[in-house]
Amino acid sequence: MSLPPLVVITGPTAVGKSDIAVELALRFNGEIISADSVQLYKYFNIGAAKLTKEGQKGIPHHLFDILEPDQAFSVADYQKLARKKIQEINERGKLPFLVGGTGLYIQAVIDPYEFPETIGYEEIRKKLREIWSQGGKEELYQRLQKIDPDAAKRIHPNDFRRISRALEVYYLTGKTISSYINKRRKSFYNLAMVGLTRKRTELYHRIEARVDKMFAEGLVEEVKSILDMGYEPTIKPLQSLGYKQVVEYLRGDCDLAEAIASTKKATRNYAKRQLTWFRKDDRIHWFSLSEEGTQQLLNRIALDICRSINI
Repeated sequence: MSLPPLVVITGPTAVGKSDIAVELALRFNGEIISADSVQLYKYFNIGAAKLTKEGQKGIPHHLFDILEPDQAFSVADYQKLARKKIQEINERGKLPFLVGGTGLYIQAVIDPYEFPETIGYEEIRKKLREIWSQGGKEELYQRLQKIDPDAAKRIHPNDFRRISRALEVYYLTGKTISSYINKRRKSFYNLAMVGLTRKRTELYHRIEARVDKMFAEGLVEEVKSILDMGYEPTIKPLQSLGYKQVVEYLRGDCDLAEAIASTKKATRNYAKRQLTWFRKDDRIHWFSLSEEGTQQLLNRIALDICRSINI
């Protein structure tokens, strides 16, 4: 029995994944599924760089705007929804494109990813949060570095949620979270995996231009409107790139110029971490958007997709 086809388009933030994916979906009669952890949320538009209806060019886009801002949502939840969408798209005779830069989401969908049971984690998390809130950030991060250095490389020292999750898994199961992530077996899909990249200087320039554009187009006002709806500044999507810095600005922790500069720096660092993650997957075929014209590149990627999934 042949495996269902799936095209993955990934790469660092601001590289140009969304536009390339739309053009490829037009060529292959495809539909796009978001693999971006912020685009899932309603009202998070500017900072999540969601395509406009015009930018989508009539291609159906899935898993956008499906969650309320304070709605609990896990990687396991995403896995179920994305796999269901892939099945539905294939059943319609269309080609599914999984598009985004959230590496864990992509891996959870394409591989037989195992989710460790964390029954009883509440008590552990409570204790970890107490340590964190009492100035123990560095202590918890050092614990993670000792227990699971691979996870520590992927997780920012200020990301309590992910540090806590990794420590919880270890304390409850005796296994590192990386041991679950790295346990890759044969994929459920007939895969074509496309990685997009650019020269570092060009990518960083695009990141800075995107951040400037987001603030110019009303990112501060977008955050204000979300807070005015009654949502707490601590909700998960408001801790993401850009939104977190605006919350700090609105709280008076920094001025606007500092918030913009901080967003640019954090986004550059995130792009580095994304590339580190994706480079470990030798199934990804890489294409540089810096080295040739868009149409020539699209032709090469399209040929690679045809060869990979034999269509």
